[in-house]
Amino acid sequence: MEYYNKVIESVGVRFLKGNNYKIDKSVSVSDYNDTENTVILLHQGSLKFSDEGEGVNEGEILFIPAGRKSNVSFGNVTKKSDLTNEAFLDNKRKYLQTISFKDIKNTEEDCITVVNFEAKVFDVVNFFHSLGIPPFVIRFNDKIATIIEDIVKESEQSVPGKERVSKLQTELLVIEIVRHILKNRLFVEELSTNSTYFKDPRLIDMFNYIKKNIGGDLSNKVLAKVANVSEDYVGQYFKMLTSINPQDYIEYQRMEAAVELLRTSKKSIRDIGKEVGYKDTAYFCRRFKMMYGLPAGKMRRRESLINVQ
Repeated sequence: MEYYNKVIESVGVRFLKGNNYKIDKSVSVSDYNDTENTVILLHQGSLKFSDEGEGVNEGEILFIPAGRKSNVSFGNVTKKSDLTNEAFLDNKRKYLQTISFKDIKNTEEDCITVVNFEAKVFDVVNFFHSLGIPPFVIRFNDKIATIIEDIVKESEQSVPGKERVSKLQTELLVIEIVRHILKNRLFVEELSTNSTYFKDPRLIDMFNYIKKNIGGDLSNKVLAKVANVSEDYVGQYFKMLTSINPQDYIEYQRMEAAVELLRTSKKSIRDIGKEVGYKDTAYFCRRFKMMYGLPAGKMRRRESLINVQ
């Protein structure tokens, strides 16, 4: 138990956005994903995910860890015609319309609440992504459903302390998701195996070095010096503790840094690529689209596309 307390204490949480939606037109998205964690609470109607079309019951929550892709169907899709995530975001207003909690109670149409949040270990490692767990349904948990509703209700208000309350509620959401995983023995093996990095300070040193030098030389030779292990062993050492090789992890972190710059700066795509370690802009753009399913330029406009008016 003490180990899991340490895990939870090490996770930094940030609320990003939350909305209620009415499903105007049913749609199936073949590779639904987001750069951060997503919870989708189904109030009424139909919501399915995975290649097998696993159903979510009313009052249950679909949890999609950051960076994990899944086939997601909103509404009762009668004719199978999948959109890509990129096409869905480009045309989201066609399928989803924002709605108030009051209107949810007064409509018979399919309705959902969606919350996106960040959960990172030592502000570096994307916690749920690093566990290697797939999207899954949180069943029979009214407490988590209520927290999701409270987060969105708070975000809709214009009152002092709103940001602080939203953060506290989102921290509670993360704790309850971890408790749900442990209580129902979901992915316990992944949780115990893939979070071993909490125990090794040398790995934390590497995480912090990568974060501070994201645009610099992050070769295995450099990482070996940081961790004080041999260059031949550093890749095996990193993968043994994280289940991912260091260069794949570095690329993921570089892309996350690029997304943050796209959201918060007016720098050119070329300059952003260079800042996060890519000298070749064309290669950066290819890798970015491969990872996120849409070009960097469209990612820059993603906030306005996601927040349907």
